[in-house]
Amino acid sequence: MGFIKEFKDFAVKGNLVDLAVAFVMGAAFVKVTTAFIQGMVMPLVGLIQGKDMSEWRFIIKGAQLDETGAETVAEVSIKYGDFIGVTLEFIIIAFFMFLIVKGITRLKKKKEEAPASPPETTKEEVLLTEIRDLLKK
Repeated sequence: MGFIKEFKDFAVKGNLVDLAVAFVMGAAFVKVTTAFIQGMVMPLVGLIQGKDMSEWRFIIKGAQLDETGAETVAEVSIKYGDFIGVTLEFIIIAFFMFLIVKGITRLKKKKEEAPASPPETTKEEVLLTEIRDLLKK
């Protein structure tokens, strides 16, 4: 039973639970960002060439067709449009993560700057203070 108790204590520690919540929220944030990029930004960027950005590619070797028109050898191309889209998505996610970390750091600094209450004087200190005052007279 000791092993199970240790595992339970480990699993419900605040840091592990916070990490799990952050992981789930991060995954959801990536989905929202992906939908934003793919649905709103990429069509606007695609207006530059007049086609969807995922179709931007540099063709190294075109597809080869046989006499019936069926493709015998697939096209070989560098899909730089997909790369640009994923890079843009990464930059947006990294920027928002930077803003979140910066905000949390600012909140932690404010908490640390709060003045600490003065420590309580012990009985020994009170007695020593009285002795010092008596000696001064």
